[in-house]
Amino acid sequence: MATTLFFLLFFTPFLYSAAAPNHNAPQDLVRSSCINASYPSLCLRTLSSYSGPTGTPRDLAQAAVKVSLARARKASTYLKTSVTGKSKRERAALSDCVEQMAESVDELSKTLSELKHLRGETFEFQMSNARTWVSAALTYEDTCVDGFEVVDREVKGDVKKKITNVAMVTSNALYMIRRLDESGGLNR
Repeated sequence: MATTLFFLLFFTPFLYSAAAPNHNAPQDLVRSSCINASYPSLCLRTLSSYSGPTGTPRDLAQAAVKVSLARARKASTYLKTSVTGKSKRERAALSDCVEQMAESVDELSKTLSELKHLRGETFEFQMSNARTWVSAALTYEDTCVDGFEVVDREVKGDVKKKITNVAMVTSNALYMIRRLDESGGLNR
């Protein structure tokens, strides 16, 4: 009787904790996934505060692309509505950047659609597409920033700050896609 009581008192908490669901699992996955991202603190901040699912590598890849897409859209809208070039050179750089950000948004949109429809028989092909499209989006973002190297400091600084932030979250999205690809799983 004393042995049974001892067993129940001593081991019951351990048995319960082993069987209890781990509600921190998604946050643990975010932390462990972001640690090696290109911009770990930005990755952790954006994905920890993401309101959608983040419990699997697939969820994280989709979340990272959604964050990047939202920021690219916001930057694109800002460029179209809030920035005006004073000189001919600034207007040309701005026009090019607006076009490049529209292309970036398109590439990220295709990527998100692909990630939402992953299938076992075409997984490798789809992941190749996703990596290619996010890499292209990143190139468009970098090219946009490069176009402002020869313009007024004020315009350049403002645009560069916004687009660089988009490029950073896009780089993290590419990392999450690579992690998903390496996991080889659709639901893992």
